[in-house]
Amino acid sequence: MRLTKDEVGRLSKKIVRRLMSKHLLIWDEGEEKLEGIVNAIITNDLMVEDQLNEEVKLLLEARTKEYERSMMDYGRVFQMVKTKLARERGLIL
Repeated sequence: MRLTKDEVGRLSKKIVRRLMSKHLLIWDEGEEKLEGIVNAIITNDLMVEDQLNEEVKLLLEARTKEYERSMMDYGRVFQMVKTKLARERGLIL
């Protein structure tokens, strides 16, 4: 995850405050609860890329020696596999 938990928390607060100040949503409960929901949505979205990275690492680990023998660039192969999996799953990274 590229953002820290504190950064996600601050971002969530800003989003909620901006939406509330512009009257773009109706929320009868406390802002803290809404901030928590927004925080969870952002965190889950950021975790998708982390999980995809781990999955690509596991896929490539099994074939590392094959790549070393063929002199392929691991970083380039990693990005190609990641892009392919993201496209197949409809993920926007």
